[in-house]
This record gives sequence, structure tokens and C-alpha cells, in this order.
Amino acid sequence: MIDLYAAGTSNGMRARIALEECGLKYNWHPIDLTKGEHKTPQYLAMNPMGQIPVIVDNEGPGGKKITLSQSSAIMVYCAEKAGKFIPKDPAKKAAMLEAYMSASTDITPGFGSINACVRAKDPAPYAAAGDMFKQRLKGYFKVWDDLLAKRKFAAGDEFTIADLSLYAGYWRTKGAFPDLVAGMGNLERWGNETGARPGVQRALKI
Repeated sequence: MIDLYAAGTSNGMRARIALEECGLKYNWHPIDLTKGEHKTPQYLAMNPMGQIPVIVDNEGPGGKKITLSQSSAIMVYCAEKAGKFIPKDPAKKAAMLEAYMSASTDITPGFGSINACVRAKDPAPYAAAGDMFKQRLKGYFKVWDDLLAKRKFAAGDEFTIADLSLYAGYWRTKGAFPDLVAGMGNLERWGNETGARPGVQRALKI
């Protein structure tokens, strides 16, 4: 059994979506970031960075317990453990890695940067930076909208962890800053189809 420690952030949802879609059994341990539960000695023992998510797989490689942080690493770990969502064809896998890294290193951090600016105790000094990050993230999503006009899924014709990763960032952005994805029909089509998946639906019920 896997234990998941996370909150409803983009990164937290990426881990939960991966576990659900991969069909891996897990216990959900919600972490209240506002109460500093990610900074307790018990949590820091699992992840000294004090960030969510963290998984503890009590039946890891070789039957040994493994503790893993970083949502991108967790998604790959889940996919490999379940034998799903990572293409076997080398060319398709390369395309998947490209799309996956874009979703992981462009979309999610971009959303986080906007949040840090607009939710600061005094957001006024960060207004210009917030606007810059908004335009940058909107530009990323515009590229994705153009790509999804030519392909069914994030990395081509096969559903992969790139879709799972991208969806978490898209879902959070659409909920918090809908204007950044407005009018992007191809992205919306893909988002509706991904969001309708049973595993994703279960993951969103937090």
C-alpha cells in the first residue's frame, strides 16, 4: 500500500491523479499548508525540503519501503510501477519526455509564480511581476492549443503521463485564472476529454 501526503495544489494533484490513473492503491493523508503541517519534524523527516507531495510505498522495489518526493518523479514512479502511460516505442517515448518536461517545468511553476504574486500579503509590489508571469503562462498554453490542433494527446496519438501532468496545471489555471486559457478550443477539447477520465475524476474529489 502507498501512503500519499499532499494538498490540493497543482503538484499535489499531479501525484494523486497519477496514483488514481495507474490504479495503485493508496491512503490519502491531506496536508494543511496553512497550518504548516508540511514543516513539522515528522513531515521534514520524509522530505527535508518541506514540500508536498510525498509518497511512501511500503511495497517498493524489491519489496522494500521507499519514500519519494517531487511530483514529477512520483508520476514516473507510478507509471513504471503500473506499467502504464510511458510509451515503449523509443521515438514516442522521446516525444512524451519533451511534452512531460514542458508540463512539469513550464506550466506548473508558471502557475505557482502567479499565485505567489497575487496572494502575497501585500500584492501591490508584485503586480508587474504577476502580469509578466500571467502573459508567460498564457503564451505556454497558446502553444499547447496549437499543438493539440495537430494531435489528440499531449505527446501524440498515445495517452501518457504528459497528459496527466499537463492536466493538473491546466485544471488549476482554469479554476483560478480562466482568462489565461479562454478561447483556446483545442486545449479545451483535450481538457474536457482528460477531465472526464474516471481516475482523474476520482483524484479531483478532494
